[in-house]
Amino acid sequence: MATSNSRPTVVPILVYENIEAAHDYLIGTFGFTSGGLHRLDDGTVVHGEVRLGDGVVWLHRVIHEHGLDAPRDAMNHGGLSVLVEDVDAHHARVVAAGAHVERAPEDQPYGLREYGVRDLENHRWWFSSPVG
Repeated sequence: MATSNSRPTVVPILVYENIEAAHDYLIGTFGFTSGGLHRLDDGTVVHGEVRLGDGVVWLHRVIHEHGLDAPRDAMNHGGLSVLVEDVDAHHARVVAAGAHVERAPEDQPYGLREYGVRDLENHRWWFSSPVG
């Protein structure tokens, strides 16, 4: 659901040590499009955004004093689930890009065909398409 000004009402935020590398990876590997990178005057990237369909993900910088740490070496308790038009074609793209696929596409009892993958800083992603 989006607000009247075409902004999503809920935006997932992922923390990355290297926002620019994550931004480029998500575009090149997962097929997102760029929503831009925001830099300080010294060129340091402090925010990024990627889009897929009507969805958006904000890429946030590490800020230890706020408890925002990248999950590269940490245990994760969640991730993002993204609907794509053709999950098998998406999986082939991700494999060709060399991503760390945890589980190949499988039909699930809840009506989706999905697979699991981790990005370059260990965030968990599940991509799926409706079965049938």
